[in-house]
Amino acid sequence: MHALNEEKVFKDPVHNYIHVQHSTIWRLINTTEFQRLRRIRQLGTSYLTFHGAEHSRFSHSLGVYEITRRIISQFERSGYADWPNSEKLLTLCAALLHDLGHGPFSHSIEEAFHMDHEDWTRKIILGDTEVNAILTEVSADFPSKVASVIAKDYINPIVVNLVSSPLDADRMDYLLRDAYYTGVNYGTIDIDRVLRMLRPYQGRIVVKDSGMHAVEDYLMSRYQMYWQVYFHPVTRSSEIILRQIFRRAKEIFQDGYSFGFMIEPLPALFEDRLSVQDYLKLDEALIQTTFMQWSTEKDNVLRELCYRFMHRKLYKYVEVESVDLEMIEEIRSEFKRVGLNPEYDLEIDFPTDLPYDVFRPGDVSSQTQILLLDREDRLREISEVSDIVRSISGIHRGKYHLYYPGAKLKDAISSLSDPVSRIFKR
Repeated sequence: MHALNEEKVFKDPVHNYIHVQHSTIWRLINTTEFQRLRRIRQLGTSYLTFHGAEHSRFSHSLGVYEITRRIISQFERSGYADWPNSEKLLTLCAALLHDLGHGPFSHSIEEAFHMDHEDWTRKIILGDTEVNAILTEVSADFPSKVASVIAKDYINPIVVNLVSSPLDADRMDYLLRDAYYTGVNYGTIDIDRVLRMLRPYQGRIVVKDSGMHAVEDYLMSRYQMYWQVYFHPVTRSSEIILRQIFRRAKEIFQDGYSFGFMIEPLPALFEDRLSVQDYLKLDEALIQTTFMQWSTEKDNVLRELCYRFMHRKLYKYVEVESVDLEMIEEIRSEFKRVGLNPEYDLEIDFPTDLPYDVFRPGDVSSQTQILLLDREDRLREISEVSDIVRSISGIHRGKYHLYYPGAKLKDAISSLSDPVSRIFKR
């Protein structure tokens, strides 16, 4: 591995410093594909809820690289036999590039166009790109190895485990970074303690059992961040409007609508024919410029949605304990009767992601589990030992949220049937 003549250092608000010691990493950071991540926010639309959440996938990716570098350096100093030193550069490259394929507003655009950022990450790594050229200089098969780590099917599972697992560098960085930039305290974990407790053992990363309480704290932080930040109902409202914009634009594009403003590569996006070079042109600056132009389009639905998103006129919401098909159909029917558009004026949301998968007996090889290593070299899954982890595993906390345009519903609510109007008067 070719070392730099002089170490490069990034000042970072979360990790204090990020150290780059190898020329391959330095050159990857300076590629156009990696620099594009400066124009993709880490938390999508959360800046509309937490005004400080303007941090980028670029800074997060550097943070994941730095945590991975620290873990590997610790393994090297300790001389652990189970850590393959020959995989160091591969692991660092995979950590740095793991989010390379994220698109503007990340998960919202993925849902709208049935895309997967990990697929795009692999396409960029394997395609005609600056990143691919630099990786190929290491060896002809090096890009495919990095892509394999991203795909979680690399031949050496311990490398995958370090980059992608319930206690990986990715999750540790985004908890710390997202907590810092949103201004909440839930994600402030003792990362130094967690990292000191990690061990390479039998082809995966495990935790020394004396570090269990630090891991409990990490999982509780993750649990709290999910409910207080990632599933914040105002953020969900902005994500819903964003998905509706993409859905409406694709709908009318396919119907032959003549847009007042249309720019490449959006037609390729709507027609599902994006090349890697097309995809790399997509960033949040382009999407927001488009939305600002579309806020004066002739199509009423698209115009209103874009205006709402650009000026933070988000949907209101009510909480309900449960919903069923009959209730949904009744609301939709009533909305249509009073002149509302049930396709765009009503969304039902229920968060389902969990901070930690509950233990499944006998499945100790699962990449979804955190294993504790005791003094007798025995492995135990953390939820077998920790009451705290058991208590938060598998919890579907929260209620259903019905989202709707507040002013439009206010004007129409007196015309709705009593059962439906009562739902929205809560």
